[in-house]
Amino acid sequence: MLTKSIRGVPHAYDLIHRQAPPELIESLSEESADTQTLVFIHGWLLSRAYWQPLIQKLSTSFHCLSYDMRGFGESVLDHQTGHQAIAQSVATPEPIELPSGRSLLSTHSGQKIETYHASAYSLAAYAKDLESLLDQLGLDQVWLLGHSLGGSIALWAAYLLPQRVKGVVCINAGGGIYIENEFEKFRTAGQQMLKYRPSWLAHMPLLPRVFSRVMVQQPLSLRWGQQRVRDFVRADAQAAKGSLLESTTAAEVYLLPQVISQLDQPVHFITATEDSIMPPRYVQYLASFHPEFSEGETVSEIAECGHMAMIEQPERVARIVESVLAASD
Repeated sequence: MLTKSIRGVPHAYDLIHRQAPPELIESLSEESADTQTLVFIHGWLLSRAYWQPLIQKLSTSFHCLSYDMRGFGESVLDHQTGHQAIAQSVATPEPIELPSGRSLLSTHSGQKIETYHASAYSLAAYAKDLESLLDQLGLDQVWLLGHSLGGSIALWAAYLLPQRVKGVVCINAGGGIYIENEFEKFRTAGQQMLKYRPSWLAHMPLLPRVFSRVMVQQPLSLRWGQQRVRDFVRADAQAAKGSLLESTTAAEVYLLPQVISQLDQPVHFITATEDSIMPPRYVQYLASFHPEFSEGETVSEIAECGHMAMIEQPERVARIVESVLAASD
């Protein structure tokens, strides 16, 4: 397992260089220096593992970086040390200078701000984690692919790093509308779910079968159920709760349309007809704020698919991604 330290937390990652078929390697050698890098950002209580089917299909044409976000997957510290390190980062919000010429309208004061104070588990803080990872790996001019929560983080990263992020593909990600009752139910359910996660849950024989059916249109294979149970159990409690609560406040939700409306980079959204977590209408709504939004072009909809499009229909997602990147050249 490869790791890079960010905020004192070892971040697990996989960097797969382009794996063109042997018969094409010689003819493509001159282009290898121009091969684009895709960065994959997972969703809440998940890990980089869920990108594997999609990376298998895209790595013949692109370099692929996937990583576990702080507090998830294998990017966790031991219990005692982890709480000490994270407690320090929670104590003082990080001031982030917004890119030149950009500002956000504070939902509290109504004033324009050019410095954003990011709490430890905010979308902006996770975007800054990604910047640190790119710095350490020497990567630039990347495309970001984000799933669900990871899609929101990808949009923030594109906003904060306009010279380094070439474009974004959001998968099962949208929002920008705050419906108080619905969000309170979601936050309450999420917190209740996090309260009871003993390690032995990962060894219960029937639980993977249950997890393989959650949030998807058709049951996934048992190995994905097992993976989801593992990631659910091992997620850091503070990171899981913090990212849930901080990404679903009214202030944070209302900032997303502002963020996307100021992006110069291309953004494409992939939604799914049977996604009950992020229905297509909310994806369309957020997409509509992009300066180059075009009805029928900015959003691709996958039929008979739920909230985990990258493992439910990786072939379809791969074709969309390839088409979006080809159109951007």
